[in-house]
Amino acid sequence: MLQGFRLDRRVGLVYLGLWLIGCHSAPPVLVPAGVATVGPEQVSHWVAASTPASRALHRFSWLYVDDQASKGGRGSARIAAPDTLRFDFAGSLGIGKGSALVVGDSARWVVPERSVEDLVPSFPLLWALLGVAMPPQTGDRLAGSEHEGRVAWRYADGADTVEYLRQAGDPVTFSAEVRRAGKVVGRTRMTIRPDGAPIKARLTVPSVPAKLEITFYATVATPAFPPETWARPEP
Repeated sequence: MLQGFRLDRRVGLVYLGLWLIGCHSAPPVLVPAGVATVGPEQVSHWVAASTPASRALHRFSWLYVDDQASKGGRGSARIAAPDTLRFDFAGSLGIGKGSALVVGDSARWVVPERSVEDLVPSFPLLWALLGVAMPPQTGDRLAGSEHEGRVAWRYADGADTVEYLRQAGDPVTFSAEVRRAGKVVGRTRMTIRPDGAPIKARLTVPSVPAKLEITFYATVATPAFPPETWARPEP
């Protein structure tokens, strides 16, 4: 059995070896103050609109920038509905390779061997980079609203929050923000074609400050992935 790592869905910070840089302007408000309480059924409906319904391979280029350095390369994300992700990336000339298998809110394996916190963002942010909203945890306080193609919702557990905003259009925009103890862990914003193919995604981490930007250049619907797709790579 593959070893499983667990992270707090709202933390588990890091940098996936990709692109990050601080943003000093005031971030947009995703969920307005005073938004109404909603029930689990309504939130499930909003989450379902972003949940993968099949299998797809996304290929992308990435660029990472912080106040110390910048680097970039290429990568891929293989997604199998509803919640399985194989994520691979490599820097220029193949330097800095990494891979991870994520199922929902846990990493089953990470290569090279190091803590999950050194490789992937918090799980809601990781999935948000791919246009996917995670469901709430049991006991979360739920709030949100839907109006004229704009859907905004929040999960709250004490001072820990996850917020999402999805706006209809061409392209569709999908944003997320994760806070822990009231402090921003990270924010994402991405654009999606009407057919569901991702275009670009950005993650900002104010505490570094740093930025990760991903440009998707190919999306291929895949009837089935070979079993070895989910196997841990050999050393």
